This record gives sequence, structure tokens and C-alpha cells, in this order.
Amino acid sequence: MLQELAEGIRARRPRAVARGLSLVEEGGRAGQELLQQLRRTPGSSQLLGITGTPGSGKSTLVDRLVAALRKQGKLVAVLAVDPSSPFSGGAILGDRIRMQRWHADPGVFIRSLASRGQLGGLSAATVQSAALLDAAGFDAVLIETVGVGQSEVDIAAVADVTVLVLTPGQGDGVQAFKAGIMETADIFVVNKADQPGVQRLRREIAALLSLGAYGPEDWKPPVISTVALRDEGTERLLARLEQFLEWQEQQDGSGKRQHERLRFELRSLVMRELDRRMAELTGDELRSVQEGRLTAADLAARLLG
Repeated sequence: MLQELAEGIRARRPRAVARGLSLVEEGGRAGQELLQQLRRTPGSSQLLGITGTPGSGKSTLVDRLVAALRKQGKLVAVLAVDPSSPFSGGAILGDRIRMQRWHADPGVFIRSLASRGQLGGLSAATVQSAALLDAAGFDAVLIETVGVGQSEVDIAAVADVTVLVLTPGQGDGVQAFKAGIMETADIFVVNKADQPGVQRLRREIAALLSLGAYGPEDWKPPVISTVALRDEGTERLLARLEQFLEWQEQQDGSGKRQHERLRFELRSLVMRELDRRMAELTGDELRSVQEGRLTAADLAARLLG
């Protein structure tokens, strides 16, 4: 069964891809074995991470990028990471309504994933889903993050390139700086650039970039202004994405990003297993620490053993 499913995924059959993603997201043994098979013949997908504050227009910008990539004849997949339902653990928002115009295009595949409560908005399932889509032969996989603001930094460890989307007039620059998000960006996008406050936001970003010690061979993140609703600035952004990926290929022949992605995946799986074990702790085990019969470090070692 798994072999047949893997063949369907490599042939990019929509139902097979959807079924494979469901197995991977469930986190069971079948999904892991399927992924193991698929990783033996990897593709060459580029992972494009789109992050930013809620309401910054990330989904609209992703929709425009899909259109620009399709004009180039590329096969595109979108993983939209939504908040997890505290009851079902599934994605709350579901597939993006505004991207449904791609439903009939066989060269586009869109899937919503639950964040599973990860602080950074991503889970191991996100990385593994991207690996499955890579095996399916998609040229580009766009990962749109949940946009939780304060801890949206995991994307930098997962994507080949990270785009941070900010909007003027909402204090986005200051908030992102406080959250440590801005240091992770490879490209800044000032979306809704037809609104007041654009120049102030650009100055804030420039002030941050001036603190960096960039050498002549280093990549200094550019700032692109867009109005996604009117499809303005999309081509400039795509050109910068391609430029960064070319620069990265020259600097990163050893596949450093792929290794970082794998480390993130493994760390997420370890944390999931640890959470499961902690949930199974008995009241007596907890009281043993509370009453001094066992140290917290000893009990932690048992959990990790």
C-alpha cells in the first residue's frame, strides 16, 4: 500500500499527495515509513518561507507569488500553517479561501497544516510535509506561517529563504525587533505600501540593518515595497528571491540549510515525545520531587532515558 501511495505521490496525483500529507501530519508509523521511501529519491524544491504579523497581507502576497511562479511555468505548492484547535488539534482556518482560484490548476497544490501548539508556529509535520512535496516534484514550496508575532522565528531554520512581511502604521517594525524576528529575515517586504507611514517603517528597518556588520560578500537583506491587493511589487520580490537563492547556492555548497532543517525536524519530534512522557507522569512521581524524595533533575533524567 505504501509503495503504491509513494508512486502516486511521485506522479503528483492530487489524491495521493493529499493522503500522504494526512499520514505525515498524523505522526504515526505509516507516515514516517512513507516519508522514508520518498526521501530516497528527493526532488529539488525551493522552500520559500513567508512570515509576519497578523493582518500584514501574507496570504494575499503568497497568492500573488503563486501567480508569478506559474507564469514561469513552475509547479507550486503552498503549506499554510494555521493555529491549532485546542480541542481537535487540527487547523482552525482550513484551506485559504482567497487562494481557491487555483483549485482547477494541476500545477498548484494548497494545504493547511496545524501548528500543533509549537511556539514558533511550526511543527515537525511542516518540514516533513515539505519533504513530501519535494518528492512530488514541485519546483517551489511556499510556507506561510501562522503569524503569532512574538515567537515566529522557526521558519528561518526550515526555509531556504525567509521573507518578513510588515505593514506601516501599526508599529510592526518595533514589535518585530522586540520579538527577535527581524534578525531572521533574508528579505523584508513592506506590504500595503499605499498607506501612510511607509517611509517611517523603511527607516526603522534601515536603522536595524545599519547595526549589522555586513562584509562585501555578505547578503544584506533588501527592503521591497508591495501592494499585494493590486499585485504591485510582486515581480521585484520574486527577482530578489531568485537572487538570494543564487547567492546562497554559491555560499552554501555543503547543504547547510538542509542540515538545519533536519535538526529542526528532529528537535520537534524529540519535544513531542517528551511532552507525551510528561503527560503520563503520575501524581506519586510528582510528589516524590515535591516531598524531597527525588530531585527534579533525577526525574527529568528518567523522562529522557
